[in-house]
Amino acid sequence: MMKRSLTCALVLALTALPAGAANLVKTYSYFAIGGRTLDDIETQLSKHGPQVKSTGSRHPGATQMAFTTRVSYAESPGSCRVADAIVTVRVKVILPEWRSSRKADADVKLFWNTLSADIKRHEERHVEIAKNHARQLEDALKASYPQKTCAEVKARAVQITAAELARHDQDQVRFDRVESVNFESRILRLLRYRLERIETGQLPPA
Repeated sequence: MMKRSLTCALVLALTALPAGAANLVKTYSYFAIGGRTLDDIETQLSKHGPQVKSTGSRHPGATQMAFTTRVSYAESPGSCRVADAIVTVRVKVILPEWRSSRKADADVKLFWNTLSADIKRHEERHVEIAKNHARQLEDALKASYPQKTCAEVKARAVQITAAELARHDQDQVRFDRVESVNFESRILRLLRYRLERIETGQLPPA
């Protein structure tokens, strides 16, 4: 589940900015959990997982993100247009780190390896969604029509940004909803796949 902390800052300047695609700045943070059984792990994740401000509930992983949009303008007599736009997405992926693996049974280790890999995949997909919308925001800003004044162009840039971030939020929520519905069947499928690979020697035992 994504812990959304979305901000959008428009830095409005008339100086030229270097051209480029949307930028991604990604960092990782880990929180420790203990426990030797599946019930222990579930309790630890519920107790120590990152908290979503909108719901107050805790989740096994999270992605915090912030969008920053830099727009430059080109002005001529009676006209102004967007000269360039660069969107940067800063994300922090928060993941669990299990500290009791050496004391746990093999079946618990197998489940944890499967679950933790799925948590990471889930959060990385949140990052991909954000990066895609950042790229779409850049394209939309660069394609916006010239206006008579730069004030009008800046106002339009704010509207474009707000609309794209709203679509981004909707896509993130939709992704979480689908993932939640399919969670149990997905984990069971992944467990079977790991077991098959262990039995055929393609993976070491947990």
